[in-house]
Amino acid sequence: MLSKITHNRLFVKHRSIVLLVADLIVVGFSYILALIFTHDFSVKQVVSNYSFSMPVILLAIALLIIYTTLFVVYKVNKSLWEYIGEKELWNILVTLVIAFIICGLLFFILHFRIVFYLILIIATVLSSFFMFGIRLGYRAYRESVLNAHLKFKGRRSLIVGAGSAGYILMKELQKNIKLNAKLVGFIDDFQDGMVVGGYAVLGKIKDLPKIITKKEIDLVFIAMPSADKKTIQKVVDLCKILNVEIKIMAPGETLFMNNTSNQIRSVTIEDLLGREEAKLSSEEISEYIKGEVVLVTGAAGSIGSQLVMEIFKFQPQHLLLLDVNENGLYMLEQELSCLKRQNASYENIKITSLIASIREVAALENIFSEYNIDIVYHAAAHKHVPLMETRPQEAIKNNIVGTRNVIDVAIKHCAKRVIMISTDKAVNPTNVMGASKRMTELILQSRGLQKNTKIAAVRFGNVLGSNGSVIPIFKNQIEKGGPITLTSKKIIRYFMTIPEAAQLVLQAGYYADRGEIFILDMGEPVKILDLAENLIRLSGLRPYKDIDIIEIGLRPGEKMFEELQYSEEKTHSTANPMIMVNEIIDVDATKVDHKVDELLALCQEPVDKTLLKKKLFEAIKEVI
Repeated sequence: MLSKITHNRLFVKHRSIVLLVADLIVVGFSYILALIFTHDFSVKQVVSNYSFSMPVILLAIALLIIYTTLFVVYKVNKSLWEYIGEKELWNILVTLVIAFIICGLLFFILHFRIVFYLILIIATVLSSFFMFGIRLGYRAYRESVLNAHLKFKGRRSLIVGAGSAGYILMKELQKNIKLNAKLVGFIDDFQDGMVVGGYAVLGKIKDLPKIITKKEIDLVFIAMPSADKKTIQKVVDLCKILNVEIKIMAPGETLFMNNTSNQIRSVTIEDLLGREEAKLSSEEISEYIKGEVVLVTGAAGSIGSQLVMEIFKFQPQHLLLLDVNENGLYMLEQELSCLKRQNASYENIKITSLIASIREVAALENIFSEYNIDIVYHAAAHKHVPLMETRPQEAIKNNIVGTRNVIDVAIKHCAKRVIMISTDKAVNPTNVMGASKRMTELILQSRGLQKNTKIAAVRFGNVLGSNGSVIPIFKNQIEKGGPITLTSKKIIRYFMTIPEAAQLVLQAGYYADRGEIFILDMGEPVKILDLAENLIRLSGLRPYKDIDIIEIGLRPGEKMFEELQYSEEKTHSTANPMIMVNEIIDVDATKVDHKVDELLALCQEPVDKTLLKKKLFEAIKEVI
């Protein structure tokens, strides 16, 4: 009955007024009780002494004005009773104390007798008691109704993590029927045997399989925002043995009671990478980006677009987005425009989209002349290994010649920095794409001794979720019922998330100087087979039963494993533990340019792709 009233549309619309009136009635009732208490519990004596005379009416009006004003100012009537907590109760107490002080001063000015001060004290205490009691009572009622509703409904659930996040999640499960979860207990390595909010901590993480089986658990929530990803991986592995669904409470600096359900999501493959969060120096990055004119080539690509979003946060004066992908560029510009409208601190950032190819020197010359560019992030490149094996001349024209164009034009126009994106496939390359990126590293290093522009390359492995990477491909295969196809079940790769890669590129940019190659810490390499199996399990399916995994053989130029550096490269640490830097090597610019020109000349005439690939690999050996 009470729920019908509180969820009535009319009540919801006028809730604040109704609650204000209710609180004023409580205060009035408290004063009446206080009068009775101070007059020997005699209602007759109170009526005879305080009949409806003009002074009494005026005093009642004055008290009404005081309490109404304070309740509105301190928004006592705005709090939702079902979420009442310490903050709201404290706010009520502060309001009543202020009212007590104001009324006390009023009584003093009007020279009231001492008994009125006693009435004021008792009325304040009673008002506090009743206002607290009604709210807490309603909250208890709501929780009891929900618990009764879920008594025989909802999936039997465990919360892994009995800390503050786990407690908040417990409250959310109690009141949010949509989550369809009936809490059975907690799991926590440090609070085993304790009781949290009336629910027992049933064991430690290692006990999960036994507890899941014994308690017939259907759903496990992970509520450990500060846990490392190896711990998350351990929980997922233990749960997936028994094919139990897993949800995770997204990590965040603050957990809010009112929107906890928005923080609950399915576990993603990114949660299982086993990598710590990238630690950046925002001051250093802001120092070289804020207020500058920044160009990002390949801005519509996976890495390029994320770089743009990260750069945007540091408030450059002008952000130039260069790509040949018209639709991708347009959508990225719209997203940035939306961010500008939402945040006043971004409104002065100028955004310009430029449809141009890095292969065309004239186009780059025109752009650098017009916009007086300070910083260049060069992310434009052909990256798909099999496609470059088919058309090596495209890798040469775009990746190699295009990169030389960008670097040379930037140096000519005195850009302050040029940061190039490289790849682990450039180390001991076995395919055209990797060889082309290795040549770009050599081009960049050959320009390291010039004085005007600080230049550097950033080398890292695969990024999760980038266009054409294994994760989207595997997900698509799972959605279609399988099978997942692997080139080899033994193949391993380094992985990081797109935001992490982009952030570390910005940090490495601060350290750029004379043609260094920075290497990002990619963590431990991951077996692609494990990645596929985890994706199947995270989809609620069973590997090899619901979705099969088959081998199709290595693609042309594909390696069983990638390397992040050459054995002869000497590497040092930087101020950021996740970024290493190679010692600068001396590369002859004249020799590099001669080989690049030879390769470009070969691309201008019909040539066998095997010969072109051979010439590319020979060129790399001959310029070092």
